[in-house]
Amino acid sequence: MKTTSTGASTRRMSPEERDQSILDGAIGLARESGLESLTVRAVASRVGVTPALVAHYRPGMDTFVADVFGLIVAAEREEVIAAFEDTDDLRDGLLRLIETLLDADRDDVTLIWVQAWALGARNDALAARVRQEMDGWQSALEQIFARAAAAGAIAAGRADTAAWLLLAMVDGMNAHSLVKWAPRDRADLARRALAAVLDSATPEAAGSPAIASRPTDPRPTDSRSDDK
Repeated sequence: MKTTSTGASTRRMSPEERDQSILDGAIGLARESGLESLTVRAVASRVGVTPALVAHYRPGMDTFVADVFGLIVAAEREEVIAAFEDTDDLRDGLLRLIETLLDADRDDVTLIWVQAWALGARNDALAARVRQEMDGWQSALEQIFARAAAAGAIAAGRADTAAWLLLAMVDGMNAHSLVKWAPRDRADLARRALAAVLDSATPEAAGSPAIASRPTDPRPTDSRSDDK
């Protein structure tokens, strides 16, 4: 007599679950080896599926890389800003925020940022996502400094300046650290960076002729399409 096995069988993933598993695999691979490691074959090997299946669910690799980048860096921003919201002391909170961003344990995300800036020159979808995520950081920091301006810690109208300075310094120092060109004492580096940002935005400094005027938004409009 022929019988049918009633043992548990491997459940087939739904399309949504399969897509999520491919995305999760790509995120893990990017955090380990950077955005440049994201190829159809590499993601397929990571997830344990065929390259054809990855290509079916993610037919546009440029957009896929942009999605992976955005999810990784947005999650970090939300985590760091949420931790800052737990403090009432602006200077102490900002110091912890900078120390967190300069922590060597976050070098995986730093590498992702640096590669995104480079790869974005050839990947329009990634470039757009990089600009979006940088705007997100600038906006979040500007809101923090706006609170400082409201409390009189920095000059009114200087929140945007302070945010740009802090963001530029953190990005630059983190990029330098990838090639070991940074002070060994990152905590001291964070303190000095914060002092430079806050001192440049005090009401007294705001009256200096050298920095009295507000800078224009340094984000240029993308005119490449106009040239074509």
